[in-house]
Amino acid sequence: MKSGFVAILGRPNVGKSTLLNGLINHNVSIVTDKSQTTRNNIIGIYNDENTQIVFLDTPGIHKPKAQLGQEMNNMAYSAAHDVDVAILVVDASKPFGDGDTYIIDHLDIHHCPLIIVFNKIDLARLDKTEELKKTYRSFFKDAIFIDTVAKEGFNIDEIIKNVSSLLPEGPAYYPPEMITDKDEIFRIKEIIREKVLKSLREEVPHSVAIYMEHIEWEKKPLQILASIIVEKDSQKGIVIGKGGQRIKEIGSKARQSIERLLNQHVYLELKVKVDEDWRNAPSSLKEYGYKYEK
Repeated sequence: MKSGFVAILGRPNVGKSTLLNGLINHNVSIVTDKSQTTRNNIIGIYNDENTQIVFLDTPGIHKPKAQLGQEMNNMAYSAAHDVDVAILVVDASKPFGDGDTYIIDHLDIHHCPLIIVFNKIDLARLDKTEELKKTYRSFFKDAIFIDTVAKEGFNIDEIIKNVSSLLPEGPAYYPPEMITDKDEIFRIKEIIREKVLKSLREEVPHSVAIYMEHIEWEKKPLQILASIIVEKDSQKGIVIGKGGQRIKEIGSKARQSIERLLNQHVYLELKVKVDEDWRNAPSSLKEYGYKYEK
């Protein structure tokens, strides 16, 4: 059979997580309209009769403003090494800019076959897209170019076909029923963070982390206590909302998604805690699962 590892790389908010979910036909990576939503390398596993593709969704590569940003970049850089194929996702609706130059300067993807996926092609002008492709061809002359609209599943099969053709013969690295390497606690925390991000605006989303305080797996309904971490007292008030309405809404939406994930009833309690400047504190980054370990 054909098998191997494929890194999905790119700038923040270009559609990497949407693409991963489409490729494996499961929602394993949270998706919002906020940049830098993905903060960890997340594996999604595609299986058919003759192929196993282990996709690695990565944080968006960007010029970091805090230590958290650097840790996220390090996770993406690490994923680019020791893979059989790299996929670079580009937002086709935007012109080539400083962020694209930053990736090309900092990301080493010349050691393996490269597929450049031009996402959001439905929002792009044809002449601008051709200009963008010409620019990328000047940097990656052997790359395969594929247009897609990840949120609609357009050309997903074409990506799978091309990836499969580039993979070596090898074993199945994971059981066929497995779709991700992330455990239930990680996925529960990500669901909560997704609902927080979708409820907030401006800078607050970048300051949010989720800490799992306690899960009582044997209780019916399942008991979950988690904390939403922010950096300032003012942010705490924003997350809670007037009369506690926002955190109540976040909790309700998160509980419904967690119940779908676990296929059982859940009692979810959320608290909001302040951890000042946690994005620059190594101990906090490690505690919240964002410290890159070589």
